[in-house]
Amino acid sequence: MSSAAENGDAAPGKQNEEKTYKKTASSAIKGAIQLGIGYTVGNLTSKPERDVLMQDFYVVESVFLPSEGSNLTPAHHYPDFRFKTYAPLAFRYFRELFGIKPDDYLYSICSEPLIELSNPGASGSLFFVTSDDEFIIKTVQHKEAEFLQKLLPGYYMNLNQNPRTLLPKFYGLYCMQSGGINIRIVVMNNVLPRFMKMHFTYDLKGSTYKRRASRKEREKSNPTFKDLDFLQDMHEGLYFDTETYNALMKTLQRDCRVLESFKIMDYSLLLGIHILDHSLKEKEEETSQNVPDAKRSGMQKVLYSTAMESIQGPGKSADGIITENPDTMGGIPAKSHKGEKLLLFMGIIDILQSYRLMKKLEHSWKALVYDGDTVSVHRPSFYADRFLKFMNSRVFKKIQALKASPSKKRCNSIAALKATSQEIVSSISQEWKDEKRDLLTEGQSFSSLDEEALGSRHRPDLVPSTPSLFEAASLATTISSSSLYVNEHYPHDRTTLYSNSKR
Repeated sequence: MSSAAENGDAAPGKQNEEKTYKKTASSAIKGAIQLGIGYTVGNLTSKPERDVLMQDFYVVESVFLPSEGSNLTPAHHYPDFRFKTYAPLAFRYFRELFGIKPDDYLYSICSEPLIELSNPGASGSLFFVTSDDEFIIKTVQHKEAEFLQKLLPGYYMNLNQNPRTLLPKFYGLYCMQSGGINIRIVVMNNVLPRFMKMHFTYDLKGSTYKRRASRKEREKSNPTFKDLDFLQDMHEGLYFDTETYNALMKTLQRDCRVLESFKIMDYSLLLGIHILDHSLKEKEEETSQNVPDAKRSGMQKVLYSTAMESIQGPGKSADGIITENPDTMGGIPAKSHKGEKLLLFMGIIDILQSYRLMKKLEHSWKALVYDGDTVSVHRPSFYADRFLKFMNSRVFKKIQALKASPSKKRCNSIAALKATSQEIVSSISQEWKDEKRDLLTEGQSFSSLDEEALGSRHRPDLVPSTPSLFEAASLATTISSSSLYVNEHYPHDRTTLYSNSKR
């Protein structure tokens, strides 16, 4: 889920062996996380709510949890450890901003064992996901944790202005100390839901230097591909309707400018692609996995955490979309160049890389050997522009509505009008012919009818039995004005109708 290289002693070992991080078993890390967060969040509920102050971003609270327990902490079967909580009041505000209640937060993290994810990239970090699929817990370096703490005031301001963003949503920053080892962890939103199968996963930076998945990565059951792989597999890009495309690009532009202002670079867009056509075929095979789907009704506790919600403006809501079709799980609808219906899940990850001295030296050295504009490490302004250009021109595209040429439209409309007018005129003419024949037949049977018609010239009180000449003339005029075709081919209709009526 992360492709940035991180230092750590994560050793995968054999399949039947437990992973370790900094010589600490992952089971001990998971247990310490649940115990520490359970204590700190529960203790925080006793503190009254108030506005966040500047000094709140730099507060660090610490509690010692011995294995035998104490008056304040429960006993446990892990080694003694100290648990630190960074900026507890500030992160409580962030959780409230995203609609996360303390009880839900504790239930998601502490009610059931955390699920360890296999590391998809070259990172040495460990990744855990909660059983309800809401939160990701990731181990981070000391410099990354320190940078995040310095970032909090600006992050607070940005979230107040726009909570709908593709940037990571941080819900807590903690540190576990045991045996002289510090293990720092951060709690974030989960970008790729486990209950939705990702047929393709990409880590995109917009650079081309060594941006291809390794052979070892390709052998995994769910590999994470990179930029060159995307250009090869999805060379035509992914297509959206106009409204979705504009909302997505606007969100990406706003987020990149925020990262540029914080001098952040080397971030990625994590993109998960779910093919709806394939999922229909795989439904029978996934019947055994339908048990976790019962939890879907209780999911979506966090506001703006899905991809669809993250790109929509404040005036719109994705709730209707999620309610109408819960199977989408907040994915963004799109289409491939083959016409396949897709659901996309995405988020910007690895934003804790600032353009410090070491990064400047790394870029300078790589620029001497390779093309400086292709390497991933670059100054923040150039990185943001290249990232946006790649997303706008190569990855995401707008479906162009097919428009008929004006000449063809005009020809088609004129032909249709001519055909319609011809049908109307021929039907009216046929009706007049029928009426004329009926009148002649009746004249042969009733000789007194001619006398009445002749006498009507001198007696205006008698109504003629034939249709009025004014009605016939006005009807013919209306029909003739509807089309040029009628005027050209039926100029004699009005005279004929008049003469027939008079006769």
